[in-house]
Amino acid sequence: MKNYEKFKLGNVKLLSGKVFKSAELAYKTYGKLNKNASNVIVLPTFYTGNHLRNEGFIGKSRAINPNKYFIISINMFGNGFSSSPNNSIQSQSGSKFPTLTLWDNIYCQHKLITEKFKIKKIALITGWSMAGCQSYQWAAQYPNMVKAILPFCASSKTSIHNHVFLEGVKAALTADKSWNKGNYKKQPVEGLKAFGRVYAGWAFSQNFYREELYKKLGYKNSEELLNDWARDHAKNWDANNLLSKLKTWQLNDISKGPIYNNNYVKALKSIKAKTILMPCNQDLYFRTEDNEYEKKFIPHSSIRPIDSSFGHCAANPGNDKNFEKELDKNIKELLN
Repeated sequence: MKNYEKFKLGNVKLLSGKVFKSAELAYKTYGKLNKNASNVIVLPTFYTGNHLRNEGFIGKSRAINPNKYFIISINMFGNGFSSSPNNSIQSQSGSKFPTLTLWDNIYCQHKLITEKFKIKKIALITGWSMAGCQSYQWAAQYPNMVKAILPFCASSKTSIHNHVFLEGVKAALTADKSWNKGNYKKQPVEGLKAFGRVYAGWAFSQNFYREELYKKLGYKNSEELLNDWARDHAKNWDANNLLSKLKTWQLNDISKGPIYNNNYVKALKSIKAKTILMPCNQDLYFRTEDNEYEKKFIPHSSIRPIDSSFGHCAANPGNDKNFEKELDKNIKELLN
């Protein structure tokens, strides 16, 4: 049984000038919209996330409380729920799927929010990793609509080092002979397994492995973790979907588009939302230094770094209770 809704966008002109045909956004809502529509929280999805995974940030005992707020969890294009290479119309399926930017994602999310729900203001947009990148994009693309953002383990522009890391996991996947430039008949299973194994070395910090914290996650040793990540990617992901979102991630830059014309500092200065930046100091690819640079130019911003041996995955629900505690504390501050 389907536990989400779909918003049909029709044909959408992309930032590239190309047309995205029969586009659809999958989303799920929690809670009720109040009379003056002032209780809206938007939760985009992260790289390997979906609306179900976002439920780990929602709860009656959490800052994002469905008894108080109207929460809209929106699936990013390419994640297998919204329009993606594996579910799109024949003319743009698989390797023919268009390159999408975060601008394109947020343009379509804006249409959902304003046309479907008639919402004019958003109290908070928050999210982990690529979801956090989308919160920056929202605040820059629609600065008069967004009251607050809290990106955690994210950045407003993908750094060169982050880009290179992504090239590495992409190379692991596409080295599979069955990849065939995305025109595969069966999933490139060995490539997907390699993708997962390589990614596991980046998702957690060096200290995570040194301190053997994988045992807290139920693994006897690091090899068990690597094998599990390999199985997960081979079982649950379409290769073209993963690489579609990876390209979107690599292209992340809030200054791209007709508003700022690649003037990154101008884009940062244009964010009107009250902003809390929440990096993890041990994150290997969304670095605290990038957030410190952003803070120099985002007018109403503060930075609250967290130390965690879980690295980027400190934000994954259930991994680090201290991260969760600080996250909820910061969210409550923005919503008060």
